[in-house]
Amino acid sequence: MRNLLITTLAMAALTVPAVAASTASPQTIKNLNAAFQGESNAANRYAAFSKKADQEGLPQVAKLFRAASAAEAIHRDNHKKAIIELGGTVESFKLDEVKPGTTAENLKAAIKGESYERDTMYPGFIAVAKADNAKAAIRTLQFALAVEKQHALLYQAALDQLGHNPPQDYFVCQVCGATLTALPEKKCPVCRNGRDEFKQIN
Repeated sequence: MRNLLITTLAMAALTVPAVAASTASPQTIKNLNAAFQGESNAANRYAAFSKKADQEGLPQVAKLFRAASAAEAIHRDNHKKAIIELGGTVESFKLDEVKPGTTAENLKAAIKGESYERDTMYPGFIAVAKADNAKAAIRTLQFALAVEKQHALLYQAALDQLGHNPPQDYFVCQVCGATLTALPEKKCPVCRNGRDEFKQIN
């Protein structure tokens, strides 16, 4: 009986999955937290900008801000998952107060923020994550970088056409946040998941 119990316990131990040690440096965890907080604020800020655009009679721009807000919320959640997966701690913080300007001012502010993330923040964070071989961090940061490039272009087009913005649909991938004006033929151009992962934003 004793031998059977020992054997049973040994077999049970073999079936318990080992917890992989984090390969992320403290700097990568710090960067992920910065990205998590940044995307949390972006989602909140763009939601406020959307309401302002509606108030100014610019429903197409309002829709774009709603789509971008939804995408940033996906980045926020992906960053949080990566922090936890890599054994880090998600830092608590308070959302920034949002004081929307005019829609033109809000678009300019959005372009500035997206351009910084595209050109400086995310490339730097990805370089550190790659040095760590922190795959969960690399994945979520690369998704965000690719999508911020999309957002910068969409915001610039909206600003260029402000007041005469043509009707446009927006579709957001629920895996990576990719923000497109038409459904992909088969797969998301960013994360390569199927087109069924996209949600239309109205």
